[in-house]
Amino acid sequence: MATFRTTRDIPAPVAQVFAALADPQRLARWWGPAGFTNTFHVCEFQSGGRWSFTMHGPDGSSYPNESVFAEIEPPHRLVIQHVCAPLFSLTISLAPSATGTTVGWEQVFENADVAQQVAHIVVPANEQNLDRLTAEVARAV
Repeated sequence: MATFRTTRDIPAPVAQVFAALADPQRLARWWGPAGFTNTFHVCEFQSGGRWSFTMHGPDGSSYPNESVFAEIEPPHRLVIQHVCAPLFSLTISLAPSATGTTVGWEQVFENADVAQQVAHIVVPANEQNLDRLTAEVARAV
């Protein structure tokens, strides 16, 4: 499997959810699995903009990340291309729902073997990311 998909309903309007993606300070607060923190070096939130940051694990490990904001269609869609190993594309879509916003989260790995090797990390991490996004959106209301 090279693609991981999940969805989450967040009880807030699309614009409020998108704001938690678009603001680098807010993005740094919630991005990553539970227990992780971030140091952003570059965060050019525009189509083609660079996003360079280090994720810090709860065990003290640091994970350098290099990405590009490949596409930004406010406030409905964001495509992030992770340009360091492991290579993947993440599409985040936001759609109005009866209770607020449905967030679609689709992560496509370039290499199916790599995807299979990291599935045990990626699947729970994606859910934790959405937990943290939900909390960030609620915090700002």
